[in-house]
Amino acid sequence: MGASAATDLYGFLHVDLNSFFASVEQQLHPEYRNQPTGVVPTIADTTSLIAASYEAKALGIKTGTRVLDARRICPEIVLVHGDHATYAEYSHRIAAAVERVCPVAHTPSIDEMVCQLLGREREPARARQIAVEIKQAIREDVGETLRCSIGLAPNRYLAKIASDMQKPDGLVGLLPSALPGSIAHLKLRDLPGVGARTELRMNAKGVRTMPELLALDQDSMHRLFDSVWGDRVYHWLRGNDTGDDGAPIPSAVQKSLGHSHVLAPEHRTPEGAWAVAHKLLHKAAMRLRMEKFFCGSMALTIKYALNHSQAASLAGRRSGNPSGIPSGKVRVRKHLSGLTESGWGMEARFRPCQDTLSLLEALQGCWKQAPTGSEHAKPFFVGITLRSLIPEAEMQGSLFAEPGNRKELSATMDRLNLKYGHTTLHFAGMLPARDSAPTRIAFTQIPVQYGQDYM
Repeated sequence: MGASAATDLYGFLHVDLNSFFASVEQQLHPEYRNQPTGVVPTIADTTSLIAASYEAKALGIKTGTRVLDARRICPEIVLVHGDHATYAEYSHRIAAAVERVCPVAHTPSIDEMVCQLLGREREPARARQIAVEIKQAIREDVGETLRCSIGLAPNRYLAKIASDMQKPDGLVGLLPSALPGSIAHLKLRDLPGVGARTELRMNAKGVRTMPELLALDQDSMHRLFDSVWGDRVYHWLRGNDTGDDGAPIPSAVQKSLGHSHVLAPEHRTPEGAWAVAHKLLHKAAMRLRMEKFFCGSMALTIKYALNHSQAASLAGRRSGNPSGIPSGKVRVRKHLSGLTESGWGMEARFRPCQDTLSLLEALQGCWKQAPTGSEHAKPFFVGITLRSLIPEAEMQGSLFAEPGNRKELSATMDRLNLKYGHTTLHFAGMLPARDSAPTRIAFTQIPVQYGQDYM
């Protein structure tokens, strides 16, 4: 698809921070610079890196690498416990630096910003100058270790693709006149929205390479994805504007919220796991009220570490004696840390509520159904998800008085926790894990600050 010089313009600029979490740590700690550095959710050999510096990546250590494997590859690797609040603060500082050059229109994640180019900003020379100035502003305002790759393109989808084409510290532009040929060398997995499962479905329909994808007409692209998404991708890859410019399609109402945590070794007991689950619920319930929702169900997930004989025994019980399995769902698989795990989950439904005490009662009901026995003696992961969310404005009042003034109790707890920290006032069950399960690193969104804390 060709374009004249008058229409050969960029529309969006996508900023993608390189090895963001590791780069922040190297900015804060000069002694880590030029050293292989990994960021982890907890200091344990069984966990995996959530970020790796470029020095570590050069050795084959990347996000998802087990700590044990990273240490085997590079015994001198610097491992840092991730700090969610610090990364959120740096994300805001970087956004402010970008804003000094060009307004930020979208923040897809904690390490990405998107600027929409207008007027003469869309001209290739001017757009590239803006990109260079953004890189300089980040170095001057935030720190020299904070590098970014920037993509320029006629729509958001292509700008995201361009930002991934040259790392670190890259700058790539995809002009309409060069499309789609300028992306024909990419792999299918380089396309946003195409993961492993989607790629397999595409392969099953005869599409294995980018040239094969680009050769499809719009109707064939629609059939390939079996949805309107295919029509959009057809236009995006050719530099066209479909009205949403590659932005995610938002749902009308948020469906769920929650927290999960890989347990520290000292909490890998049923009692420790319960305390951590209690704290996760405490945080989720506070978020529920801050975001003005009620919820009508709760999902509890627990993962247990197994040795070889336990895994074989549990698999045998599943196939030969299903009555020996408690209510809920049990499965056996390999965790990314290398542990063999059994996972159990259960969902409870109840009258919509938002107070902590009612939700805690639901959690206790689920917890009583959790598996017992030697195969379930070492929990190492707990997750709490509040589902069936209903906006406060859509909730109808009850004909019956609420027992125990639970709403007022939760409101009082919120006021104190917002002022002094979210673990200031809580129920006694979470006391053993009061300082555990800190707010996790957020990849897909910038965390919201409630009072003193990020969640």
